Amino acid sequence: MKGVVTVAEALVMADAAGLDLVEISPNSTPPVCKILNYGKYRYEVQKKAKEARKKQKVVVTKEIKLRPTIDTNDYNVKLRNVRRFIGEGDKVRVVLKYRGREIAHQEFGMKVLSQMEQDTADIAKVELAPRLEGKQVLMILVPK
Repeated sequence: MKGVVTVAEALVMADAAGLDLVEISPNSTPPVCKILNYGKYRYEVQKKAKEARKKQKVVVTKEIKLRPTIDTNDYNVKLRNVRRFIGEGDKVRVVLKYRGREIAHQEFGMKVLSQMEQDTADIAKVELAPRLEGKQVLMILVPK
């Protein structure tokens, strides 16, 4: 800890020690510099970045496709998959597709989606409420 010194003086001190003058915090006033081995410093920074990448979890969006006239057993299979995906920490995009004239009776599809929302309420919350886009309804669930 030498305090505030000129750049030339700092370079002389670094040369005398046989090390490099490395700027640690350029945005502060005055800029913070250290005298150290630059190769070793760069290696440590890369090592920390690699550890941070290893620890971060990438959120994947899984998709479940439903129909408004889905049978109860088929619905239970889809529900089990949604619960598994949420348990693994992934987002789930629930897509309900209408075919032909089914679009005239949207209440059946909304009933299926509200049932899905209720059945997963203990482990998931709705990020995107059900909304109609063309001939399909989208809803996104995320882990609590």
